[in-house]
Amino acid sequence: MTATPHLDAASARGREFLGTRHAIMAGAMTWVSERNLVSAISNAGGFGVLACGAMPPAMLEAEIAATRALTDKPFGVNLITLHPQLDELIQVCARQQVSHVVLAGGLPPGPAIAAIKGFGAKLMCFAPTAALAKKLVRSGVDAIVIEGSEAGGHIGPVSLTVLAQEILPVITDVPVFVAGGIGRGNAIAAYLDMGASGVQLGTRFAAAAESVAHDRFKQAFVRASAREAIASVQIDPRLPVIPVRALKNAGSDAFNERQREVAAAVDRGEMDLAAGQLAIEHYWAGALRRAVVEGDVETGSLMAGQSVGMVTKVQPVAEIIAELVAEAEAALARANAREAAA
Repeated sequence: MTATPHLDAASARGREFLGTRHAIMAGAMTWVSERNLVSAISNAGGFGVLACGAMPPAMLEAEIAATRALTDKPFGVNLITLHPQLDELIQVCARQQVSHVVLAGGLPPGPAIAAIKGFGAKLMCFAPTAALAKKLVRSGVDAIVIEGSEAGGHIGPVSLTVLAQEILPVITDVPVFVAGGIGRGNAIAAYLDMGASGVQLGTRFAAAAESVAHDRFKQAFVRASAREAIASVQIDPRLPVIPVRALKNAGSDAFNERQREVAAAVDRGEMDLAAGQLAIEHYWAGALRRAVVEGDVETGSLMAGQSVGMVTKVQPVAEIIAELVAEAEAALARANAREAAA
């Protein structure tokens, strides 16, 4: 194993928290972050995270057990706070003695926090603002993830470069992991230098050799540039659209046209507002599965972050992590050398 003294020192807090060789987390991606990819990331020294998504409890339990059969290294489980069976899913994690739970999709309810802490897991939550990060820490959350708008999938309005400047200086009691647009090791080095304990990546891992995503999905990532990973737009303020970053394709173009059609139908009285909102909300139903599982890259949802421009080929996970680590170590070594010479 290549020595990385500068990176090890800079990421010591994150590595200790995760229990891993490197403080590189994987984002939890529905239909992608399952046993094969998660175990490959953990086996390569990173920290894989299972995406529960809409799984029922029995399916999550089976997936955790299957992942354990493929790795003896630490990994986490991502749960969505709005899942109707959240309590049962937490019980599954308790039975399976999951070491780390990531709660996503909104402010976590107090009973969920207490239940997760109660069985001894380390709890990680997302914070879009410094104020919310402080509130989460006060409620007992063990680590914070801040994710910028450069990320793929559901996104907030603020870039990671701004969030890091706002949040890293004021959240020091717990580790903070940063996410969104990270595709190279020199960015990892920069955020560690700013005070991050580690990083989270999704897009590069989605196109890894071990990812179960359809080959057409992966090749779309290889071909894409950063500017093709666009956030969905809301055409009419009456018809809410939750921003999602994905590769521009025929489906995203058709979605914009569908918004215009629905808005016009509401204006003409052919559809009431509630029905129009439901039509917009349901437009993308099943679209991510179509893209990832079936390889429908034309009308499916190709959720990808802006770091997709740094996906130049399908690579094994171990190779991706080795590249990131070598780049980060080199960047930190250069910085240390400049400081020593000053």
